[in-house]
Amino acid sequence: MILIIDDKPENLFSLKTILTLHSFPVDTAESGEEALKKVLKNNYALIILDVQMPGMDGFEVAEALSGYSKSRDVPIIFLSAASTEKKYITKGYTSGGIDYITKPIDPDILLLKVKTFYKLFEQTRQLNEMQEILRSEIEFRKKAQAEINAKALELKSILETIPQLAFTTKATGELEYANSQWLNYVSSAFRFPEVHPDDKDIESSFHAAISSGKPFEMEVRIKRIKDNVYRYHLLRVLPVWENNAILRWVGTFTDIEDQKQAIKRKDEFISIASHELKTPLTTIKAYVQLLERMSKDPTAQNYVNKALFQVNKLDKLIADLLDISKIESGKMKFDKKKFRFEPMLSGVLDMARQTYPEFVFEQKGKADAEIFGDETRLEQVLVNFISNSVKYSASRKEVFIETSITGENKLLVSIKDFGIGIPKEHQQNLFKKFYRVEDQVKTTQGLGIGLYICAEILQRHNCDYGVQSEPSDGTTFYFSIPLN
Repeated sequence: MILIIDDKPENLFSLKTILTLHSFPVDTAESGEEALKKVLKNNYALIILDVQMPGMDGFEVAEALSGYSKSRDVPIIFLSAASTEKKYITKGYTSGGIDYITKPIDPDILLLKVKTFYKLFEQTRQLNEMQEILRSEIEFRKKAQAEINAKALELKSILETIPQLAFTTKATGELEYANSQWLNYVSSAFRFPEVHPDDKDIESSFHAAISSGKPFEMEVRIKRIKDNVYRYHLLRVLPVWENNAILRWVGTFTDIEDQKQAIKRKDEFISIASHELKTPLTTIKAYVQLLERMSKDPTAQNYVNKALFQVNKLDKLIADLLDISKIESGKMKFDKKKFRFEPMLSGVLDMARQTYPEFVFEQKGKADAEIFGDETRLEQVLVNFISNSVKYSASRKEVFIETSITGENKLLVSIKDFGIGIPKEHQQNLFKKFYRVEDQVKTTQGLGIGLYICAEILQRHNCDYGVQSEPSDGTTFYFSIPLN
């Protein structure tokens, strides 16, 4: 807005008319005192000020305006009909004016000057606004950087207190910090520890994780400096996010050598114990079977059958333990050849009906396909899945076995029961060694090794496998095996 100050109404009217016709917003004041009051209330882009006025003249008004921070930078154009001498013009500039126009006024010249100063004022205002925005942005960035530095310092303090080897990297994967434990394995804080020749390279695995933006972990043997001994460590690396972007990565190496050795000793014990138990158990089983054939007394026959049932359970348990031992040592053998799946499945179902006569086993679909694999081992998987379905289906004694050929040229086999179901949080761990759902430990027998063995067998046959379940709504175990 433009403020026109003149004590004569006719001058105000003519100036306001000229400027309004050219789309300039205009305000007027008939005295210096009125003008000063309006300046305090409003913002003006330009002031046109008459020099000769009663009371406060134009020079006094300009000096007063220059004392206000609000109007200090507002351009002033003086108008005068009498004070045209050099000393008055000089006084006008020293009072705060930026131009001086004498009367009578040439409207074209006035408009040209008004447009120029108005445009300059707008540009100055925009520059000031941009300066303020930049100043705020700089302050914000300084504050954000200070917070980042404080967080980084706090993170480093935490990493120095933990027993693991800990490190941070930039978003690109370049090492930027390692704690004091790091120096037990690496002489420099800017490179990764030396890895056992048989293990995966750390840097290549880490950069693969960076490209995906996901956390990763791996077991790796790294060499300790003091004795050049390789020790197993669990490497975990997590991204640190800020504003939807990865700021850095934080990783730790946790020493798991002692746990590895304990697992190895346990596996060796299981292997030795299973072999030692197998021989006397085979002898016991043979004698019980002889008693079964020789006994004519119904009561004795009943006791023999119960004993034989328990011997068979123990025999299966020892067989599973032996399988685990073979898996851990890499000695589990597979005799793969082509065979028809349908006869094998029919045999498994016939055996299940004899073993669990109180259950109904219904087959849906046909599995009339030729498979290349170890028939005995795949039969072992089916028997395990079916026995699990029976074990956890106390109320509704039905099990459905469904087979179909998928569009990917695979044979899909699923075993569905209507038992107690499995909570979601446990399903991803079912195929791990010795894992059992806590709520079922007290109600059902088992060591949690059957599904682990099944997973190994299916993996060796390039099968996809899994479980679908809802609590109180039954469980479906499935696997798909390639036909080619």
